[in-house]
Amino acid sequence: MEDIKGQKPSIRNVVEVPWEEFPGHFGGALSKPLVRPETAGSHLLDYRISCYQPKAYVEPHAHKVQEQVYHVLEGDGLMEIDGKRQVVRKHDVIFIPPGVTHAIYNTGLIDLTFIVVTTPIDDQ
Repeated sequence: MEDIKGQKPSIRNVVEVPWEEFPGHFGGALSKPLVRPETAGSHLLDYRISCYQPKAYVEPHAHKVQEQVYHVLEGDGLMEIDGKRQVVRKHDVIFIPPGVTHAIYNTGLIDLTFIVVTTPIDDQ
């Protein structure tokens, strides 16, 4: 079964995808790229689950055209948006529009686990 773009639906279990530490991520800031062009053939969507160990973080950065949504599943941390830090915890949903400098830090006592959805795939 394919759609008009030649894409095929897929089902994968999270354990099938290895953990990666992407550039700009430090201290055990790990992610599993579950839906991306190379993993699922997506054209518009980057969908990851991330697990940051205590003290792990992604450095402050901004995207030119990409929008992001973070959904915190477990743990506590700090989300930095335009230099201001705010506590985030389970069930918080954060929207980051293009051009906004942001970072996330695990300042809690347990792993900070969250979903990150980014669209479009490339920031050009």
